[in-house]
Amino acid sequence: MRNIKIIIEYDGAQYYGWQRQKCHQSIQQTLEEKIKLITKENVTVIGSGRTDTGVHAINQIAHFKMIGDMSEENLLHALNCVLPDDIVIKQLEDVHEAFHARFDVKSKKYIYQIWNGPSNTALHRRHCWYIRKALALDPMREAALFIKGAHDFSAFCGAGSKVKDYIRTVFSVCIDEDNHGRIIITITADGFLRHMVRNIVGTLVEVGKSKISPEQFKIILDSRDRTQAGMTAPAHGLFLAEVTY
Repeated sequence: MRNIKIIIEYDGAQYYGWQRQKCHQSIQQTLEEKIKLITKENVTVIGSGRTDTGVHAINQIAHFKMIGDMSEENLLHALNCVLPDDIVIKQLEDVHEAFHARFDVKSKKYIYQIWNGPSNTALHRRHCWYIRKALALDPMREAALFIKGAHDFSAFCGAGSKVKDYIRTVFSVCIDEDNHGRIIITITADGFLRHMVRNIVGTLVEVGKSKISPEQFKIILDSRDRTQAGMTAPAHGLFLAEVTY
């Protein structure tokens, strides 16, 4: 039995997230269907974690078990030939049988893109949250520093989460702006709660609009009360950028 690790890039706009759904097409289901088409084997593709409906990935990691002896190069080429254009396997390799894409994760990096300016963008509108009002980045950066380290992130956890522990450790957070007015928020942590990045971003935008102060952002974090935080930022601006093991 072979254990195949894959690195996947996808545009999540047309999918109901990563996880297999009963009535809607997901990334996981699409991969499993195409792998079966090529290998004639029923496989379960296990990802590093779930991405929500509309969320994208630059480097999602997954693995699956198979028996066939097709070479890595041929399998990679064959799968990319049958996958839809919005899903690409960037890398494929045989790995140790004990490797697990989900359980072995050490950290993940997400990026969130905001298009900030007097007009929207035609080319990047599907991958950025458009905000017309100019955002004050320095207060946003000041507020973002409060999430570094280990905290209870209940205030930024979406409804319906069934986790037992709301404590996560944020290793780094960065807010940058390019020459076109695109703001890129990057957060790396040992794990993320449901909608955690999008809820953090939505609240940081409140800081950028001067609706709340950096100090009030910290009070919201410490409150562990989701109703105190800002809106959930739209899914289409979020990317799973990197997974480390």
